[in-house]
Amino acid sequence: MGHPFPIREIARQAGLSEATVDRVLNGRGGVRESTASEVRRAIADLDRQRTQVRLVGRTFMCDIVMQAPERFTTAVRAALEAELPALHPAVVRCRFHFRETGPAGELAGTLDRIARRGSQGVILKAPDVPEVTAAVARLTAAGVPVVTLATDLPASTRVAYVGIDDRAAGATAAYLMGQWLGDRPGNVLTSVSSGFFRNEEEREMGFRGVMRARHPGRALVEIAEGQGLDATQYDLVRAALARDPEIRAVYSMGGGNIATLRAFADLGRRCEVFVAHDLDQDNTRLLRERRLSVVLHHDLRHDLREACRQVMRAHGALPPAGPARPSPIQVVTPHNMPLDTPFDPAAP
Repeated sequence: MGHPFPIREIARQAGLSEATVDRVLNGRGGVRESTASEVRRAIADLDRQRTQVRLVGRTFMCDIVMQAPERFTTAVRAALEAELPALHPAVVRCRFHFRETGPAGELAGTLDRIARRGSQGVILKAPDVPEVTAAVARLTAAGVPVVTLATDLPASTRVAYVGIDDRAAGATAAYLMGQWLGDRPGNVLTSVSSGFFRNEEEREMGFRGVMRARHPGRALVEIAEGQGLDATQYDLVRAALARDPEIRAVYSMGGGNIATLRAFADLGRRCEVFVAHDLDQDNTRLLRERRLSVVLHHDLRHDLREACRQVMRAHGALPPAGPARPSPIQVVTPHNMPLDTPFDPAAP
C-alpha cells in the first residue's frame, strides 16, 4: 500500500488511531476488513487532496455527509476537491460519508460518530426528519458547526444553508413547462425522490402554485419515493404511465431520468417536455442528446466554496457575514451548457 503520507496524516483523515493505521499498513492482522478499507479510502482521499496537505495555513478537517444517488455525490466530491486549492491560505481537508438510501437512524449514527470523534465542520445533505435534526443538535452541542447543502433542515441548529431558492426553481420549471406545452393537451408527471427532502418539497410547491394559477386545466400526476435511483424509478414511472394515458411531460425534481425516459420508450409513449435538475453526468448526456428539454442547474463549486467559508466563519477565521444568499439558478439548454460539465465517454 505505497503512499507518501505520514501515519499521523492518514490516521487523522480516516478518524482512526495511529496504531490501527500502522497495523493495516504493515499487514499485522487483528483489524477488520472494513477498517482496512477506511485506511485505503483515507489514502486515496489524501492523494486527491495532496495539493492542500503541505500548504501552510490553518487546517480545517471537515466531514461531508450526504444521502443522494452516486451520480450526485460524485459531482459533489469533484467540485469540492477542485475548490480546495482556491481556499489557500486555509487548508481544508475532507472526509466523505456517502450513501444512496437507508434508515434515518443510520444517518444519525454517522453524525453521532463524527460528534464523538471531532470535526471542524459538517457539510450535510440529509432528509428533514426528527432523527437527523436531533443529531445536528448533538453536533452543535459538541462544538461542530453544520452547514446544510442543496436541501435544508430549517428547524435544526445548522449555522447556514447553501443552495438555490427551491421554490423559485419550481416556479421557473412551471413557467418553462407552460411555455413549451402551450395549448397542447396532456398531463404532467411530477417526480420526487422522497417526501422527506426539503428541497424537493419546496420545488413541488413552487411548481404546483404556478401551474395552478396559469394552467388550471392541466392535471399533475405525482410519483415519489424512487430515491432518484433508476431501478426503482422505472417501475414507478411505468405504472403511472399505464394508469394515465394523457401524461405528455415530466418535471423531475429528484433524478432517475434515464429510467423515466426508458419507461416512456418501452410503452411507446412520447415525452413532449422534460424539465430536470442538476448537470450531473447522466443529465449532461441526456441534454446533449436532446432527450431533456432543459436542466435547472446551480454551480456546485460555488456552493461548496461558500459552505467551506461558512465553516471558517463559525470558527472565527473569517469576518462575520449576513445569511448566505441563494445560489443563482441557471437555465441550461443544449445550446448554453457550461464548459466544465461532467465528461461522459459515451457522449457524441
